[in-house]
Amino acid sequence: MENPPQPRSVKIDESERGGWSSDRPRRSGPERPPNISVRCRVLSPSDELRYSPGSLLVVASPHAPTRDDFTERLIDRPGALLSLDRVRRLLAGRVPEEEMEERAEELLDAAARKRLEAGEPVVVSTAALDPAERERLARLAASARKPRHLILLEVGRDQVADEDRAALNELRRRLDAGELGAEGFQTVLRLNAQAVSELKRIVFAPEPRDE
Repeated sequence: MENPPQPRSVKIDESERGGWSSDRPRRSGPERPPNISVRCRVLSPSDELRYSPGSLLVVASPHAPTRDDFTERLIDRPGALLSLDRVRRLLAGRVPEEEMEERAEELLDAAARKRLEAGEPVVVSTAALDPAERERLARLAASARKPRHLILLEVGRDQVADEDRAALNELRRRLDAGELGAEGFQTVLRLNAQAVSELKRIVFAPEPRDE
C-alpha cells in the first residue's frame, strides 16, 4: 500500500507575511479622538438662561456686531468672554499676517482651557459656521469635563454674506434637529431679534433651591 503524499512546507519570507500578529498593530494611522457626542436638547427662548458653573457657551452669528451687542449686554464676568476678533487685535503688528489665524486660535484655545480647568465659565463669540471650529471648542470643554452649550443669534438676510448662507442654513438645520449633540453640545438655542431683546440675564450658577 502506498503512503499518502505528505504536504509540502513552504517557507514564507518575513517581508511577505501578512495578517495580524501580537507585534503588529491592528490599525494604522493616528489614534481616533475620543467620542464626545451627547444627547442634545433644543431650548426655548426665555427671559433668563441659566447654565452650570464652569460651562462653555458658544455665541454664534455670522454678523459680528450682533454678537458683540449681545455679549456686551449679557456677559458681565471679567475674562469669561473670548473671541478671535479680540485676539487678532492683540496680535496685530506682532505676528506675520500669514500666521495670524493659527496663532489667534492657539491663544484663544489656551485661554479657554485655562479657565475651564479652573472651573470658570467661558463664552466664545464666533461665527461658528465651520463644524470643525465648533467641535474644536467643544473638545476643549469635554477634556475638562465641562458642559457645552451653543446659542445661534439670527440676523437679517442682508447681514449674511452670500458665501456664508449655505453654511448658516446647515447650522440651522442641524440645530433644529438636535444634531449638534454629535459635535459635543448638550443644549442649543436659536434666538431671533425679538427673543434677544426679551432676554435679560445669562447666569452661570446652579438652580436655586426650593425653600
